[in-house]
Order: sequence, then C-alpha cells, then structure tokens
Amino acid sequence: MTEITRVPLQPIKKGSLTKLWLGVLVAILLGAGLAWAAAPKGLSVDTITEGTGPNPQIGDVVFVKYVGKLADGSEFDRSQPLPIPPGIFPEGNPLLMEEGAIIPGFIDGLGQMQKGGKYELTIPGDMAYGAEPPPGSPIPPNAALTFEVEVIDFMSKEDFQARATALQSMMGAGPVGNGPPPSESLPE
Repeated sequence: MTEITRVPLQPIKKGSLTKLWLGVLVAILLGAGLAWAAAPKGLSVDTITEGTGPNPQIGDVVFVKYVGKLADGSEFDRSQPLPIPPGIFPEGNPLLMEEGAIIPGFIDGLGQMQKGGKYELTIPGDMAYGAEPPPGSPIPPNAALTFEVEVIDFMSKEDFQARATALQSMMGAGPVGNGPPPSESLPE
C-alpha cells in the first residue's frame, strides 16, 4: 500500500482573507476599466451654441452648414451655398432625414439638434460609411468622422417639395413631368 503524505492545514493569519478579497476586487475593477477604455465609442453630439425650439424628426428636411473632418483633422467635405434665389429656402444645404439619404450617424445626430444651434458631431465608423466608404473619397474604411454642424432651419418633406415646385414655376420650368418632352416641342 502506498503512503499518502499529509499536509497539515495552517490557520490563516488575521486580515489575510480581507487582503485576498481586496486583491480580487482591484483585479475586477482594473479589468472593467481596461474593457471600457477598449470599447468602441458611440455617437457624440457636443453643443457649441444652444439652439431653440423642437428637434427635427425623421422625414424632415434639415438645412445645415457643416464641415466634415477625419480623426487627423483633415477636411473631407464642406457644405456649399445653393445656387437659388434667396427667400424660398433657408441658407445651408438641405438634408433629408431618411434612411438611405444620409449616413445613419448623421440622422441620429440631427435628431438631437435644434434650430440655430451649433454642434460638434462625432460619428463612429460603424455609423458612418463602415468598411466601404464612397469610391474615390479620402475617407478610409471604418473611419470615425467629426462634423461641425450649424442647424439653420428645418421643415417637413411636403413643405420642401411645395417650395421646390414653386421655385420651378418661378424659373419658368414648370412642374416636372408636365408638358411635352423638349424634343417634341421643337418646330419641324
């Protein structure tokens, strides 16, 4: 028969168990802190100048002035003034808050903004263009984007379309789809 070596149990010194639990707690907190720091950051809307009134909703057309930048600070896009007579539409570029019209992060960010406000909008790569940015653009795959956005005004899609129709009538084009095609209107 083989003999088993006995190891006598020694009593734990007073305070050792407390130190052990404190060590476990520190390890858990350290692990949670590292996980939080490594986690991807979400959408961020920082207010530079407070706006007033309600927020735009899905389906609204929002008129904005913006500058888009990459993480290194290089500019990749900037709003341009529209070549239309003043007074029909507000200044700025019209953006339709609708899926597929603009990137998802911009839709979510605009929904948190108000008329007259200026904001810094940071969009993580997965809410921007993801792994497939527009061909030929300076935006790398999965890039986070930062926009300086000024909300000039917003209106319903129906109001926007009515104003666009009025503008076409004023410019002499008439509503789209009315009248014969240009080739049929030429004298023979």
